[in-house]
Amino acid sequence: MKKLLNTLFVTSEDIYLSLDGENVVANRDKQVIARYPLHTLQNIVSFSYPGASPALMGVCAEKGIGMAFCTPKGRFLARVCGENTGNVLLRREQYRIADDRRKSCLIARNMVFGKLFNSRWSVERTVRDHGMRVEREALSHASQGLQGLLRQVMDTEEPETLRGLEGVGAVTYFNVFDEMILNRKADFFFSGRNRRPPLDRVNAMLSFAYSLLTHDCASALESVGLDAYVGFLHTDRPGRASLSLDLMEELRPCMADRFVLTLINNRMINPEDFQNQDSGAVLLTDSGRRTFLKAWQEKKRETLTHPFLKEKLTWGMIPYVQALLLARYIRGDLDAYPPFLWK
Repeated sequence: MKKLLNTLFVTSEDIYLSLDGENVVANRDKQVIARYPLHTLQNIVSFSYPGASPALMGVCAEKGIGMAFCTPKGRFLARVCGENTGNVLLRREQYRIADDRRKSCLIARNMVFGKLFNSRWSVERTVRDHGMRVEREALSHASQGLQGLLRQVMDTEEPETLRGLEGVGAVTYFNVFDEMILNRKADFFFSGRNRRPPLDRVNAMLSFAYSLLTHDCASALESVGLDAYVGFLHTDRPGRASLSLDLMEELRPCMADRFVLTLINNRMINPEDFQNQDSGAVLLTDSGRRTFLKAWQEKKRETLTHPFLKEKLTWGMIPYVQALLLARYIRGDLDAYPPFLWK
């Protein structure tokens, strides 16, 4: 089991990271403002323009510390990777499966099943906990629709059909997503999923959460020796971590979507934490990102019992556990890939 250590998030736009012995140093205008021991870090995520020194990137690659660079608005740019140390036989089998439509669909449909299952449970949880405050009929109808799709997903062996069912499920789920927002509806409303750029506060938070989750999934996959860029549901595209997006699908509803709903419904984030651009884009401010990231890290430290392993883990360990289970299936140690089914 891979131990989940701390992640260093650099949210200020003018910070330059450098190396000093066994420490990562944060510099502003050539002045040291903070330092962190490398042995306490598993990942570094920078939202700063200046970036990091080659020496620091080299040491992070050597020590296996994940290092990712994003724009100040949260768009993923690049990740520092060292020499591949994963099992070459594992990766060769991964590539063979990715080239086989039927075999790749068997994995992808379990991931889509997990996504629809978790989406349905999120809807059901809202009905159970807040039945007197929501439109029960609309939510129940969506839940039934998602339930019906689960059976169809497990019966298909065609990638195109699977993607179509996943799309129907996403529409069904997001059509009632606004019903799960319980407070401050005038400030936080959801009329549909939009991105590049997000056009409202809820979509801005969803996009930011998905970016963070994608990075966590990529790090998890690489840690078990899999190629994060060769997927089974998402096809190959230069620069796209397709397998990370695959793994993220089943985790979106429970790790990202519910987290965003919690921030809104518990009044942990405010309208002042967003800024409107002339282009129409709505983005988190610097202070808004700090609030978001602090809550994200706290969420990752919360514990739950893994539904397949029956072991108590932190939420931050879930991508790593799922990556391990996927690697075990590809090696032939498991009869099927067990998706994360949240309850």
